[in-house]
Amino acid sequence: MADMTPALSALLIWGAFGYLLGSIPFGMIVTRLFGLGNLREIGSGNIGTTNVLRTGSKPAAAATLLLDGGKGAAAVLITRCIAGDSAAQIAGLMAFVGHCYPIWLRFKGGKGVATFLGLMLALAWPVGIACCLTWLVTAIVSRISSMSALMAAASSTLWMLVLGRGEIFLLGVITTLLIFWRHRENISRIKAGTEPKIGKK
Repeated sequence: MADMTPALSALLIWGAFGYLLGSIPFGMIVTRLFGLGNLREIGSGNIGTTNVLRTGSKPAAAATLLLDGGKGAAAVLITRCIAGDSAAQIAGLMAFVGHCYPIWLRFKGGKGVATFLGLMLALAWPVGIACCLTWLVTAIVSRISSMSALMAAASSTLWMLVLGRGEIFLLGVITTLLIFWRHRENISRIKAGTEPKIGKK
């Protein structure tokens, strides 16, 4: 038990690092820097890329996408470089949680899709690319951003098994469940046929 204590403490530290990195609300920061106002008062009030796009600024939305994805990837890559793969998984997961439930915004954050894709690309790039392609194909077919996110998340565990990355399967299950939970209102609208399509206000 004594031998496990330092290892557990290290995982907690890297988890805290991932959470704090993930909780940076880049969507709000970017919209302020671009002079687009308070993101909480725009569209759905969400801090993610889709809502930033509702400001009408594609550059701001692109910057938010890259930064939100980047923080998930950075949490994984930095931690893996210093502490190894197990700690990297914890840091990546907690970066995702931090984006969804940031302490700075009273735990009311985004839906985690960009951060999820970023950490997947960093953990196992073939799985990450497969998830991104799943998102893209679903977006082209359905024209519904939330549907694309749900399909990308739902397919992630399948891609992990197909591509031989079973060691991150549990992380895939947890992140998929959280994405579905964060999209529960979108799921209701998809069922009702009232979910807005990409490009429509």
